[in-house]
Amino acid sequence: MARIEVVAGIIVDQQSRILLAQRASHQHQGGKWEFPGGKIEAGEDAQQALARELHEELDIVVEPQYCQLFSQVSFDYPDKQVSLGFYIIKQFTGIPKGVEGQPLAWVTKQHCQAYTLPQANQPVLDKLLTDWPMGLN
Repeated sequence: MARIEVVAGIIVDQQSRILLAQRASHQHQGGKWEFPGGKIEAGEDAQQALARELHEELDIVVEPQYCQLFSQVSFDYPDKQVSLGFYIIKQFTGIPKGVEGQPLAWVTKQHCQAYTLPQANQPVLDKLLTDWPMGLN
């Protein structure tokens, strides 16, 4: 089984909240909340892929140089193997909206645990919560 290369954005607003998106019910890990992003395509580096995915999914513009690597995780689900790069993004243009119909939520530290994330995202959220807001600055 080939490992899928994925990038995700930990998008931070001026109130130190992070943006979560809910996965569609028909998707892998459907119904769970995640850091928005997607697969790296041929010819892209991670930051370019993340900027493209966030534009496609959220209609925001992110300059690749403002994507700061926070954590890398490899995770094996029973049906899929993924390598994920999580990037903190504090500078973007536009107002995020769920272009594909996905619900979005700006979440404070106090409310993060109320959201169920895919297993591969949970260690990253735990690290964020430990470092908050330092990990977001």
